[in-house]
Amino acid sequence: MNIIYGLSKVKRYRRPVVVLGVFDGMHLGHRRILKEVVTLARRIKGTSIVLTFFPHPQKKESIYSLSHRLKLIAAVRIDVCIVIRFNKNFAQVSAEGFVKNILSNKLKAYYICVGKNFRFGKAAQGNYKTLQRLSRRYNFKVKVFAVIKLKRQPVSSSLIRRLILAGKLDSARRLLGEPVSILGTVIKGNFLARRLGFPTANIDPHHEVLAPPGVYAVKIIFNKRKFNGICYIGGRPTFKKSHQVTPSTTLGAGRSPSHQKHIEVHIFNFKKNIYGKDLQIQFVKKIRAEQKFSSPQALARQIKKDILSHPKAISLP
Repeated sequence: MNIIYGLSKVKRYRRPVVVLGVFDGMHLGHRRILKEVVTLARRIKGTSIVLTFFPHPQKKESIYSLSHRLKLIAAVRIDVCIVIRFNKNFAQVSAEGFVKNILSNKLKAYYICVGKNFRFGKAAQGNYKTLQRLSRRYNFKVKVFAVIKLKRQPVSSSLIRRLILAGKLDSARRLLGEPVSILGTVIKGNFLARRLGFPTANIDPHHEVLAPPGVYAVKIIFNKRKFNGICYIGGRPTFKKSHQVTPSTTLGAGRSPSHQKHIEVHIFNFKKNIYGKDLQIQFVKKIRAEQKFSSPQALARQIKKDILSHPKAISLP
């Protein structure tokens, strides 16, 4: 997939089939629309184009980061993805101005595809009816997709966001079509977990919507390979000074007064140096809630139990 940031590098495409949306979450509804856009473009020997926006126009916390989203869009075999930066200036573009100047004049859209609930233009005044009204004037066709429902419930990013934040990961998974996951970069910690016998990769997440604090059984995707492990989400540990333990990212050691969440993952049977690399962490199940421990030894004993609770548990000494 060819990724273009901004409109200045856009070129002429053969019969562009343009689909509009933020696609935060890339849920079942999004995937269905994108797959149909790919099919339509191939049928008319055209070019499938996603026109998306960053950051979120409604200032919502992201389920997937932009880079994560682009990987998922590419997996559907879209030809081109154009990322428009949503800033104050762009927010002032009228619905008709967007259609005329960008979709018609710039992209020469042959088809414009949207979900039935998609809104665009200044103050979100445009919708699929606006596109249908303007289609004859600007010479393009419109394809509108109904909102997909699962068990009579509309599938939406807003619902998925609420489910993840509430810890209802199985319900979110059904709407996403794949496990809830985090994409993040491995950063350095202070090696406390390593001294306890359980080295961890500390993760700087690329997006904001995280599962509640606790320890989770996970799968880790790195270099297109999958590994098993456990992941901790929560605050910094608080130990008594007598233990001479400084605050660090340590699996499930308790929250700090700042209540800041951080993420770390212990990967089973893995010894590579991956600082600066990106990992995708897929949640399998929750093992336990966040806890505060009285000593490093108590924490180490609990981590062993956590590992043995993983569906793909490894043998421990």
